[in-house]
Amino acid sequence: MKTAPTMGVEEEFFLVDGAGALLPMAPEALAATDDSDVDVKPELLRYQVESATEVCTTGHELAEQLTVLRKRLAEGAARRHARLAASGTVVLAQAGDALIGPGRRYHEIAERFGQLVVGGLVCGCHVHVGVDDRATALQVANHLRPWLPMLLALSANSPFADGRDSGYASSRHLLTTRWPSAGPPPYLDSVDQYEELLTGLLDTGAALDRKMVYWDIRPSEHQPTVEIRVADVQGTVREATFLAVLVRTLGTRALDLAADGVVAPRMPTELIKAGLWRAAKDGLTGQCTDPETGKLKPVRAVLDDLVHEHTAELRKTGELDFVESTLDWLERNGNGADRQRRAYARRQRLDDVVDAITADA
Repeated sequence: MKTAPTMGVEEEFFLVDGAGALLPMAPEALAATDDSDVDVKPELLRYQVESATEVCTTGHELAEQLTVLRKRLAEGAARRHARLAASGTVVLAQAGDALIGPGRRYHEIAERFGQLVVGGLVCGCHVHVGVDDRATALQVANHLRPWLPMLLALSANSPFADGRDSGYASSRHLLTTRWPSAGPPPYLDSVDQYEELLTGLLDTGAALDRKMVYWDIRPSEHQPTVEIRVADVQGTVREATFLAVLVRTLGTRALDLAADGVVAPRMPTELIKAGLWRAAKDGLTGQCTDPETGKLKPVRAVLDDLVHEHTAELRKTGELDFVESTLDWLERNGNGADRQRRAYARRQRLDDVVDAITADA
């Protein structure tokens, strides 16, 4: 492409008190933010807040916006004696049921889906890549499907849930895939086929509305983008920016291939699900399915191959130095799941994990 597509990021966070317990203060914390111009809003549960960047063209611009948004949310939370927690799942065991956020739609979701809502508290990071139309978004999604396991392994940031180590780097993945409209998208040949599937999900009640199609990749319902939703919320702005730059790089490649008439490989959805399970289990330090062969390969090797293959494009967008330095940073520090477990290992205290994820945010 002559120019790389635009990108944007949505992030979800938990609100916790000084002891790490959830605080149902999202509307109050958002009301206490200083800047009404930034896009911050409540989520499905009153324990959660969400932010969204504007449309960005560079990683540097995206990082600046993410920094401002996190700062605004953290300041608003602090005014209500809360902390912003950047983890895909709630670390400590929680007493009582979740409180549903404001808005009739959220209450309708809770009424229909019950325990899926109150028993599966999760926070994700959603990356948007600009596209011209829905047909193009579906072509991009087809090309990106095999990359989902690597993106999940990289972004895993939820080893602890409900007061214990889940045994997975991303326990959020296990919780999200319980929803009937979640998981990797099927291979889609046309907009008509996409609409037929959505109609079926709505007719069966598996989705309340079109926005409840929770596939790991989907065309956005309110923006001209394809939305990649597989990632846990990231511990740091650096990691969220790195994830978005990699997704935009893959999206650029997919757009070029689609423009050249190259059909995406028809990797079976069941194999992608299996690859996602392995990625959720292993995280960054383990193995995931190679997008080209479908065989297991070290996650770091898949990452290195991706960056090596797209060195020229990353240099053109001015992001190569950032990407390479972040790879080195991840090698030294690990990803979110690695750092959470390292925090726990020091004293075998979950409080230390909570302190780590609130300090990162």
